[in-house]
Amino acid sequence: MNLPLAVNPDEASREWMSKGDNAWQLTATTMVCMQSVPGLVILYGSMVKKKWAVNSAFMAFYAFAMVLVCWVLWGHNMAFGKKMSPFVGKPHAALTDGFLLEQPKTGYQVPNSDYVFYQFAFAAITVVLLAGSLLGRMNFYAWMVFVPLWVTFSYTIGAFSIWGGGFLENYVIDYAGGFVIHLSSGVAGFTAAYWVGPRHSRDRQNFPPNNIIHMLGGAGFLWLGWTGFNGGAPFAAGTITALAIVNTHLCTATSLLIWVSLDMIFYEKSSVIGAVQGMITGLVCITPGAGLVEPWGAFIMGVMSGSIPWYTMMVLHRRSAFFQSVDDTLGVFHTHAVAGVLGGVLSGILAKPDLLKLMYPTNNYGPGLFYSIWEMKQLGHGFRQICFQLLGAAFISVWNVIITTVICLLISRFIDLRMDEEDLEVGDDAVHGEEAYALWGDGEKMKKSLRLRIRPRLSYFCRR
Repeated sequence: MNLPLAVNPDEASREWMSKGDNAWQLTATTMVCMQSVPGLVILYGSMVKKKWAVNSAFMAFYAFAMVLVCWVLWGHNMAFGKKMSPFVGKPHAALTDGFLLEQPKTGYQVPNSDYVFYQFAFAAITVVLLAGSLLGRMNFYAWMVFVPLWVTFSYTIGAFSIWGGGFLENYVIDYAGGFVIHLSSGVAGFTAAYWVGPRHSRDRQNFPPNNIIHMLGGAGFLWLGWTGFNGGAPFAAGTITALAIVNTHLCTATSLLIWVSLDMIFYEKSSVIGAVQGMITGLVCITPGAGLVEPWGAFIMGVMSGSIPWYTMMVLHRRSAFFQSVDDTLGVFHTHAVAGVLGGVLSGILAKPDLLKLMYPTNNYGPGLFYSIWEMKQLGHGFRQICFQLLGAAFISVWNVIITTVICLLISRFIDLRMDEEDLEVGDDAVHGEEAYALWGDGEKMKKSLRLRIRPRLSYFCRR
């Protein structure tokens, strides 16, 4: 029997490809995907009332699958392909092996397949984060239509404008998506929540998490997965990658501790949910500058991300009639929009010129305002970068308000955005015909045959 000859690993690789970069990028992409599935699936399914556990988890699960199909068929090239306008690239499929095995136009030493899938993971998690504003009342059929429309007409525009060759690419510092991902998801989620309407009145008044331990497990996937989120942005296993990872976890830990401390000072209890919120705001805040600031800058960003979003969520939100009028279920506006803008502005202040040159050798970003004063004695250059950061934030915010409104109004002409009151009373069983934790619940009893098998084992352990 003739066996096929083994492929020589050196011959299987292109001369431009770095095996180390490729291996790291595949690892980083997997970590980012796991932030959504299972990370946010578990987090959402646990952080809501029991009757909404299945629906909340499945909204994230469905979005992950739908975004991938949209991304490879047209989304990737709208965000990173040939320029069609200053805002978007030409829609085109990213499916042929001739394309996927070639080197990206950016010059990264990994195949296009790595680039496409990593950017898909970013697009998917953006939509899943947005869903956090809509849990507990959005019609699932409306959500099924909303996801492909939003990723096509909102996410790709922001990604191309800032990352893919659009009009803001050479001006706005956004290392891994503080604006493109987090600000857009926070603003779009808040806008969609306005159009969908509030939860059932009883749910809005009393909405306890159904499993705090599982919630922490989902949050853990999110936190550790951020190693790939910020570590994968350079598309190389280099010094910027290592620095970004250290800064990410330093900022996150600091933010969590600040949030918990404020809870203890003002509410005399250390809230576990508050700790998760502080973790998220730290992760979001460091993202636009993870590989561009020094560790002391990451620490400052952690202090700010643990305090300012805490104030907007725990104080300002409760006092503001505007915020009270919109039912943002998980406070995505505060944890992602507020923290994303904060991180983007702080990146414009704290970005170090030497690190900017390492990450963007062909672009003239910065310097950060602090370094323009301290090292370069050129105050105007620092303020110029701050203005560009604010311009980027304004563009992403305005575009998401407009396009999310248009999408919601369009869908509402054919499908109700919000479930009817009877379904809101019931929850998962009315939407999917399934319930979380249904085994031996609601008066059901264990089958006799199972009791007979378990009883001898229980008596054995009791004797011991």
